[in-house]
Amino acid sequence: MGRIITAAELQSPDTVGLARWLLGKALVRTSRGRATAHVITEVEAYDSERDLACHASRGRTGRTETLYAAGGVWYVYLVYGMHHMLNIVTGPRGHPAAVLIRGAGSISGPGRITRALRIDRRLNGAPAVRASGLHLEDTGTRVGPRGVLATPRIGVGYAGPVWSRKPWRFVLRGRDGARGKTGAASPGRGDGPHASQ
Repeated sequence: MGRIITAAELQSPDTVGLARWLLGKALVRTSRGRATAHVITEVEAYDSERDLACHASRGRTGRTETLYAAGGVWYVYLVYGMHHMLNIVTGPRGHPAAVLIRGAGSISGPGRITRALRIDRRLNGAPAVRASGLHLEDTGTRVGPRGVLATPRIGVGYAGPVWSRKPWRFVLRGRDGARGKTGAASPGRGDGPHASQ
């Protein structure tokens, strides 16, 4: 296991930079006293009210309140009535932004991650610390520029040409479950912190 990533490390307003930085870090799930670590292989950044692909683009609501918290808490929501999406909130308090975890270890697809790790909305707003059962660790792995593929985010065409083309999806090259494809999302379209329920 590695060093636990602190909330302060996630409170930079550079959401896109933080998303890329999270590649190679470990998502650690603790359940019934047993911890399992999964290397993060794919992420997407969603940055503030100006980002038309982000939930916060519609303003502050009961649903989006967690996005406005200081970075270091989980934002978990349901799409299609069945798939939970796991995001880590980033940025300073009042700056609504998050990074969607799309791939971890051998698991590819945000809905598959939450299903495999038994993550649901009970973690929404919980801090990313060991006591909550879900946290992030830095294992010392360093990912150079050639180790990352940047592409547009998946399933955000409705956000318009400017926002849908932002290369804010980052994939760790050469990892199982994260091959850099830009095709259909799993479990479907609109599964980042932008989709309507």
